[in-house]
Amino acid sequence: MWKHMDTCASGKCELFGVNIFDYHWENMGRKISVLDPIYKQKHVVTVYRIKVGDEQFTFAAGEFSNAIYGIYIDV
Repeated sequence: MWKHMDTCASGKCELFGVNIFDYHWENMGRKISVLDPIYKQKHVVTVYRIKVGDEQFTFAAGEFSNAIYGIYIDV
């Protein structure tokens, strides 16, 4: 089940203790359907992975509107 973690502006989104926009987002070749928690619109977003040091973190993200991203994690 995917949980909404943040809706943030491009370039500024802290997740896993880091700004995820400072890292390369590796496309995992998977998409999921999510619900925008504010406007209740359905969106299809992409699952990504970032590497932070020796750790890897997976999340889903998609642009809800111009430079505004919805960020989700699998819980």
